[in-house]
Amino acid sequence: QVHLVESGGGLVQTGGSLRLSCTASGSNFNENAMGWFRQAPGKQRAFVATISGTGISTYLTDSVKGRFTISRDNTRNTVYLQMNSLKPEDTAIYYCAARNDPRYEFHETGYNYWGQGTQVTVSA
Repeated sequence: QVHLVESGGGLVQTGGSLRLSCTASGSNFNENAMGWFRQAPGKQRAFVATISGTGISTYLTDSVKGRFTISRDNTRNTVYLQMNSLKPEDTAIYYCAARNDPRYEFHETGYNYWGQGTQVTVSA
């Protein structure tokens, strides 16, 4: 069983930055591709970014390309989401997810474990 704990959310003004962290326990971390998803109020949870087990391959949704970066530190069992130039439409609960496969995945159904979520609020 993999346990994921997110941190780093908060309130920020438009144009600001935040870095989300997600630390995993109970896994061979480099065998788990990781993903970030978000759920805005009144909307379904949506894909944001994913990274392979080695960290070599990443994929981000178009709306965050050029603003967000996903990375991981396998020595710390942690994946990061660096979010720059934040916009009000980025406001959401952000979830970290892990899958029992080192290949990255952008479909929610491809993930086996989920964190509890962390709130990101971007004020106008």
